[in-house]
Parts: sequence; C-alpha cells; structure tokens
Amino acid sequence: MPSARLLLCALLVLLVHASFAWFLNRPEDAGVDVPSGKLMSLSFAPFREGYSPLEEVFPPREHVEEDLRLLADKTHSIRTYSSLGGGMENVPELARKHGLGVIQGCWLGYGYMDNKKEMEALIKSANANPDVVKRVIVGNEVLLRGDMDVDRLIGYIREVKRAVKQPVSYADVWSMYMKHPQLIKEVDFITIHILPYWEDEPISVEHASEHLEKIVKQVEDEARGIAPGKPILIGESGWPSAGRQRGLAIPGVVNEAKFIRGMIQVATRHGFDYNIVEAFNQPWKSNLEGVVGANWGLFSADRKPVFPLTGPVYENPDWAIHWAAATAIWWLIIAVCAKKIRPLAWTRLLVFLAFTQLFSVCLVTLAHFLWYTSYSGMQRGYTVFMTVANVALAALLVQRYLDILHDKPGNEVLAGRLRNGYLFFILLALYKTYGLAVAGRYLSFPVEQFALPAIGILGLLFCRYLISGKINSHGLSFDYLCGWSIQGRRDRLIAYGLSFAAMAMVLGETMAFMDGRDFIQAHPGLSEGLPFALGYALYNRQLLMWLACLVVLTLPFWSNNGNRAKA
Repeated sequence: MPSARLLLCALLVLLVHASFAWFLNRPEDAGVDVPSGKLMSLSFAPFREGYSPLEEVFPPREHVEEDLRLLADKTHSIRTYSSLGGGMENVPELARKHGLGVIQGCWLGYGYMDNKKEMEALIKSANANPDVVKRVIVGNEVLLRGDMDVDRLIGYIREVKRAVKQPVSYADVWSMYMKHPQLIKEVDFITIHILPYWEDEPISVEHASEHLEKIVKQVEDEARGIAPGKPILIGESGWPSAGRQRGLAIPGVVNEAKFIRGMIQVATRHGFDYNIVEAFNQPWKSNLEGVVGANWGLFSADRKPVFPLTGPVYENPDWAIHWAAATAIWWLIIAVCAKKIRPLAWTRLLVFLAFTQLFSVCLVTLAHFLWYTSYSGMQRGYTVFMTVANVALAALLVQRYLDILHDKPGNEVLAGRLRNGYLFFILLALYKTYGLAVAGRYLSFPVEQFALPAIGILGLLFCRYLISGKINSHGLSFDYLCGWSIQGRRDRLIAYGLSFAAMAMVLGETMAFMDGRDFIQAHPGLSEGLPFALGYALYNRQLLMWLACLVVLTLPFWSNNGNRAKA
C-alpha cells in the first residue's frame, strides 16, 4: 500500500507538471509571415564568443567569410560600423563574392587620430569598391554618447562627402536629428535609429510598429521644411530576445519575432528603407550592456536561428528537454528519499513531492538560463557556483521537510547549516539589489538564482502549517522553521538592509525614466512625471517577481523571538 500510494502521488504530480509545461510552452502566433525573399539589410559584426573589439581580439578572415556566406540568402545588404582593423577591411571583397551590398561605416569617437584613420579607411574602401559599397555612414551615435559636438561631426561628414561618390549619412537615435536639425542639410540621406525597447518611455511590442510609423512621419515632417524629399533610412531597429524588462518593453524570443515581422510589414506597406539590428548575437556586448545587449541577433552567437520568420514561434523550443531533465532530477530525489517518504500520509506525501518537483524545475531553469547568457569563463564559473549553491540548499531543505513531515525534533547541525545557507543568499541578494538600485540599466533581475531559496521558505511554512494547523509570527522565525534556536542578534539589521535596498531599487528604476531627455519634455515637472515613471517601474514583471523573492527571503529575519524551538 505505501508503495502504491507513493506511485500514485508521483504520477499525479508528474501529470500536473507536464500539463503546466505544455500549456506554458505552446507555440505562439508571432504575426504575419515575412514575405518570401530577402531582408533589406542587417547590421553585421563578425564577433563570436572569445572575440571582442574592446579587448582587440579580432576574428580571422574565415569567420567573416562564413558569416557572409550564411547571410547571403537572408539579406540584400549588410551594414558595418567600422572600416579599419579586425578583419573589416575584408568585408567589401567577401561581400562581393557572396552577392551582398554594403552600407559601410566608420567609427568615430574622442580620438582625433583614430577618427582620421577610420575615415581614411572608409574613403579608400568606398572608392575601391563602388560596386559593393552603395552608401557610407560617418559615425554612429556619436552625439548620443557625447563624444563630440555637432559642428565637429559636420566637419567630418563634409570631408568624406568631398572624397567619395556614394551617398553619405550620419547615424543616431531619431531624437538627435530633431535636436540638431542642421544635420539634415549636411547628409545625403537621414539615418535614424528607432529602438522601442530603449525609448525614454519604452514601447510595448504590441504598439512598436505603430511607433515606427509615427517616428518616421515625425522626421519626414521635420525634414520637409529643411530638405524636402530627402531619403530616410531606419538604420537600426530591432528587439532583444533576452534580458531585463524596461517598463512596457519585455525581451523575449516571441516578442523579437513579433517586432521583426511587424516592422517588415510596416516597411513594405510604406516603402521604408530599413536595416535590422542585428545579424548575430554579440557576446562581447554583455560587458557593456549586460544580457540584453548581447541578444539582439536574428542568429545566436553560435550561428543558429533564434526564431523563424514564418510560422508559429516557441519562446523555449527546448522546453520538452528541460521538462525531462527536471523530471529526472525529481525521480532521483524520490529514489534517494523513498524509504522515508513511503510511510507518509497522502497529504504530506503530495506536499513533499510538489515542492521537490518545484526545486527540480528551479534548478534546470537556473542552469539553462545562466549558461545560455554566459559568455566567458568567469561567467560560466559563476553559473556552476550558483547551481551548486542551489543544489546544496535544496538538499538541506529536503532533509528539513522530511523531519517536519515525520514530526521529528529539530536538528541543531541541520538548522545551523540552513541558516548559514540562507545568510549567503540574503547577502548576495543584498549586493545585487543595491546594484540594481544604483546602476541597474543593464543589470538583469536575478529571479532564477533566488527562486529556489524563496520557494524553500514557503515550503517550510507550508509543512509547518500542515503539522500545526496555524502560522503566526513565531512560526515565521528561523528558530521555528529550522527547528532550533539559531537566531542571530543582528538578523533584523539584515532584514532592514534588504528592505531599504528594495525601496532604493524601485526608486532607482523610477528615476531612470525621469532622467530621460524625451521623458522630461513629454512630462515636465515632478508632479506630472512621477506617476508615469512609477507606473513604468511597477509594470515591470521581473522587478515585481524580484521584490516577491526579497519579501519571502526576509520573512525569517524579521521574526526574532529568541526562544528555543526543538519541534
């Protein structure tokens, strides 16, 4: 009978898990299929994992050729951002070989001599490859970064225009052309970046296509009074497939597919000239812009499609493998604990199986997400470390669950280890939360890393409630949950620190919106801007999930009664 009960309960939990996994990972409609044929243009940088312009580790020529061969049947042309070094001088020749046109750029920054060398390389390449280099772009977001003033930039634009026959432009976010309308006179075509995710007031993917139309019309209206009929190129537009949420803008594979398909529909309908950012995910950008910066590509860093341009799209196409892995871990826990859980009554057995199944899901989700978004040995080392830390805490929690469900007295050694484990996660959460509060623009909310510890505390509370039938402030303390008096005298300081960090994080997220130039213009004054900014912050599901984790993690540290509890 006990074995049959265990098998039936396990099958029930397994069925529920399989149903949820299937329901949450069904293929989604990502909009109208991209018409047959090629895309207009894709931003191209040939940096795979281990290569970085920041570290001046550049890809070999064969990597550049492999990438261009892959893109040859996907796009008519590519846009480059530099003309000097790193194998970029080979791009026009290789593009010709594979039938691709090039919108060639030169990278401008603070350094005068570096700028001169870049422009010389651009001019030389454009003049030597007029059949391939169709347009040139002098500088990319130089004004946005504040690397130089507009007059100096105009001087560079004029210098290149005198030296090449191709149309010449400058690329920046659309608002910079509105702020410096004199640029419209200087360029042969207006190159604007429209990135709804990065707008001062982020746009949801559902309204992103409408936003594109509105911005292009706004720039056209501005240009009409200065240089009527001047062509406009959407030089960058795209959506991240992974990373932190910004207000209404939620990264994701399905959302990236929706945006790209919607953008192409708008471009086709209105005849817009566009370039999608970008062809390949760029691992090196994670050092500058975190997870979100490295995941804008139509192809992953290992050159596999992130999503299809036709048909339904899976947010996680490997969900069945992850379900199987979580199930295997869960059966391993059952096998190890079989003797202890077989005698449990139905309710207690179901509770144990349900929470250990959640642990298994958390472990697989953590390992997969952190590994997928790791791009260096150090980052992968952190992934292994956090996975091992979660496994260790899960093992301690399983032991404590069994003690509670068997009505066993508390174990001082186990209680001490549990408390130390939670102290580690609390202090790490404190560090990450203050980081999000102070400079969180490119930092992801680490929900996956702390989901298991938070669920573990809820499991302790649930098991205690199942045995005693009630939960009060005494029942929230570590003494009571862990079964021994191990409460520290400074635990409330930890709870205070994490609570203040959580409030600072919400404030930091809110102020990040209010500091935006376009946001200030749209909502001048604190009284007008604050409700909008706070609304964007509190709409962030990732932020709310992280706050929920913090609340659960701090519960035992608030309850300090100092009484010995051995039950």
